[in-house]
Amino acid sequence: MTVGEIIILFFTVLMCIPTLASLTRFDEWWIRGFDFPRIQISFLIIVVIAFSAYVYDFSENWQFIAIAALVLSLLYQFKKIFPYTYLSKKQVLRFKGNDPNATVSILVSNVLTPNKRSDKLIALVKKRKPDILLTLESDKRWEEELSELEEEYQYTVKIPKDNLYGMHLYSKLELDDIKVRNLVQEDIPSIHGNVILRNGKKVRLHCLHPKPPSPTESDTSTNRDAELLMLGRDIDAESDSILVIGDLNDVAWSRTTRLFQKLSGLMDPRKGRGFFNTFHSGYFLLRWPLDHVFHTKDFTLIEIAREKNIGSDHFPMYINLNYEPTAEAINEDTDEPAEEEKDWAEEKIKNADPLMRKIEFTPPQSSLTI
Repeated sequence: MTVGEIIILFFTVLMCIPTLASLTRFDEWWIRGFDFPRIQISFLIIVVIAFSAYVYDFSENWQFIAIAALVLSLLYQFKKIFPYTYLSKKQVLRFKGNDPNATVSILVSNVLTPNKRSDKLIALVKKRKPDILLTLESDKRWEEELSELEEEYQYTVKIPKDNLYGMHLYSKLELDDIKVRNLVQEDIPSIHGNVILRNGKKVRLHCLHPKPPSPTESDTSTNRDAELLMLGRDIDAESDSILVIGDLNDVAWSRTTRLFQKLSGLMDPRKGRGFFNTFHSGYFLLRWPLDHVFHTKDFTLIEIAREKNIGSDHFPMYINLNYEPTAEAINEDTDEPAEEEKDWAEEKIKNADPLMRKIEFTPPQSSLTI
């Protein structure tokens, strides 16, 4: 075996580790971390395959086995990200009508607590004029600097925190039956309630920002997964119109987010339209989609865009949707969860020992400003 073959074999083993790790169901942060850079992993596998074809003379069986392992690993990675490429079928149809009373536009922005450029976000809000603005990682300073928006955004929910999990919701549309909950951890809030469209339609709104699996945040993905899966299990997409928005600290193609979609029956407008990588804004080659908007089948898409950098490590995410009840019959269906997947979700929720075993969604009672 030549030196070149040894080097290529080393990188072959290295490139197979993310795929092997992803096939397991361990929650450790370094294993679940392989869910994020599937685009980058796929590119690196292609590079190793190319060098393998150049270095190997294919005179020994192990060389064919090594190439086969790389190809299988690449196919696995590509299968995960394929639904978010332009080659895939769009899950949500484009809106072709013109009814401004049935639309809702949303801007989701993880502002990064120490980021001082609130002027950039304010300028973006004034340019885009979203009906709903959700900020994540916003503390008391951010709350004060964004206060000038409140003249136009009369309905607000303010949860300033210094632990990187503050959350502020600003809405031009009426908010109703708003509740702030800590689903899994005391210091991780989420917002739940209704937003009333201009035509009077009430839409369930859920705003989330769970902790990611990382050495500085959480040793495992258990709590994050439990928060997503508990919400997915308990919402009723058959009876309610629903929006789920936020920085979920999970990529669209992970096992957890895919199961969340199956359990909830919610749609992902990015499918068939692109990755819309929102993190990390500072590293062009290391980006993946962490900021999400999911919705029920009775919405069609007007516009979706990743916005310019506002000084945060996240790009803001903008989406404009149209409420269209007839779309339920024409939008692409989500897959149904298998019983084994439901059992896995329940196990996740149980292992996280969430503060709320079940999310109770009571009928709306009053309109209020928090």
